[in-house]
Amino acid sequence: MKTIIVCASVSHGNTRRIARSMAGALDAKVVAPEQADPAELAGADLVGFGSGVFYGRLHRSLTDLVGALPTGGRRGRAFVFATSGLPEAPWAPFTRPVSRLLEARGFTVQDTFSCRAFDTWAPFALVGGLHKTRPNPTDLSAAHTFAERLRD
Repeated sequence: MKTIIVCASVSHGNTRRIARSMAGALDAKVVAPEQADPAELAGADLVGFGSGVFYGRLHRSLTDLVGALPTGGRRGRAFVFATSGLPEAPWAPFTRPVSRLLEARGFTVQDTFSCRAFDTWAPFALVGGLHKTRPNPTDLSAAHTFAERLRD
């Protein structure tokens, strides 16, 4: 099974750590949005898209990449993941906009994953940040297990 994980991890490497844990379960390569080849993504069996959360949304480079993928046709399966200092609102999941963009481009979004992570966004920087020890081994294990379920 050909699997690619596109990961925008720009602040503390939180999302990259989650992506690598998933990649270990999926035998996948991890690339940044700028390195992703749209033709390769379209030909993969499973593609993951993830980033940290910025103002309630996934990173713009990831969203721009997904928005630039061609529409029409049937693509493979996809999943979306996020890391964030704050909890996800049930009525507005961080992953929903990218999931919808992927579905509009012919991908079948299998599932989503999110976990807490170290966050030094403006007001939290004053106290040294939130969740300094996250993602922790439990989070990495959860990401690995999530990926195993996608593989099986």
